[in-house]
Amino acid sequence: MNTTTRSGAPPNRLSRAAASVAWWIASVALFVAIWEFCWYMRWANPMLMPPPHIFLQDILLVGKLFDKSTRLGNPSAGLIALTIAKTVGASTLRVVIGLAVALVISLAVGMAIRYSPLFGRLILPVINLLAPISPIAWLPVAMLIFGLGNAPAIFLVYIALFFIMTLATLNLIDTLPPSYVQVARIMGASRLQIFVQVILPAILPGLFVVLRLNLFAAWMIVLIAESVGVGGGLGLVVIISRNTFDAQLAFFTMFIIGVVGFLLDVALREIQRRVLNWQP
Repeated sequence: MNTTTRSGAPPNRLSRAAASVAWWIASVALFVAIWEFCWYMRWANPMLMPPPHIFLQDILLVGKLFDKSTRLGNPSAGLIALTIAKTVGASTLRVVIGLAVALVISLAVGMAIRYSPLFGRLILPVINLLAPISPIAWLPVAMLIFGLGNAPAIFLVYIALFFIMTLATLNLIDTLPPSYVQVARIMGASRLQIFVQVILPAILPGLFVVLRLNLFAAWMIVLIAESVGVGGGLGLVVIISRNTFDAQLAFFTMFIIGVVGFLLDVALREIQRRVLNWQP
């Protein structure tokens, strides 16, 4: 009989999670130790590459530069923390919305291309033509169409993922064993049932892999969009650190970007585990 803990989770799952956390902490600790050792041996210039104990020692002072309203005067710690949270939230929201829109539309377009011959012949050549274009090249187009704010940044994230995920959807459909669909048809399934109950569950694992691999690319795109002024966010803070030659602000912002990116990947893995609950 399988035993479980009081929380209902199998012990082996808890042990695997604990081991994963332990190795993650050990990896980060080793990286920080090497960085601090280089600073201690004076191999790294603290003005150019300040170690963690320097760029994290005065978070409130660094956080004042995250927004114009907190750069002057003596704002409270709560106001600075709220400003940092708002800046991080703005960038994160753009990434999440762009990912979600790209996933839904690319899945719909990929299915339509494969199961509507006329639509596929008209659309697929255009997708193959536009796919090699760098998302950065779309930046002037995004600003001309959407102006400033959240919309152009979300559009760039969407563009960065749409073509890749559409082509991935086509590839996953093409590699699907024909017997799956044939058996469903023999059992009297409609086209909608075949899509929802056969094709979609078969290609979703591969799509989640593509989505996770491109999560970090989405972060890079949104930071570049913010750095040219489409709206406030972490990308704008990076540009401020560059213009003011503030290495402490730059590394603190990089630290936040890394942490948020890691947490988003963890959240995406948890969503994948819950959506693909039939997989081990």
